[in-house]
Amino acid sequence: MRRRTKTVSMRRVRKKELRELKNIDYPEGIERPRIRADCLMMLRPCPFVTCKYHLYLDVEKTGSIKFNYVDKEPWEIHPSCALDVADKGGLTLEEVGRLLNITRERIRQIESWCCELLSEAPELQEYRPPVRAA
Repeated sequence: MRRRTKTVSMRRVRKKELRELKNIDYPEGIERPRIRADCLMMLRPCPFVTCKYHLYLDVEKTGSIKFNYVDKEPWEIHPSCALDVADKGGLTLEEVGRLLNITRERIRQIESWCCELLSEAPELQEYRPPVRAA
């Protein structure tokens, strides 16, 4: 059974927890990649939890931190990078839900919302998915 995600408000983060987040141990002698090309040859799972493409945590617009995998450590999730997942190609709603630790239905809702946004922006027409037959 999957555990739900956990969101921690920055207002409620204790100084000790904040220090722990800032002092995440990175491997000795490995510099954080600056571009995707640098990242491709890095070890996996990716140790750089603070990267915006890492699947372990998300930082919300409000500054809150959302832990996607509360029952696992960063080195226990695989795949750990959203860019690696995107490079693989199309995934089912179930597979995406498993990666983000949310339900298939929530993925479908997000997909619908994104398709709506794309239909309203003529400059983004090339990114619209093909229309599905009913």
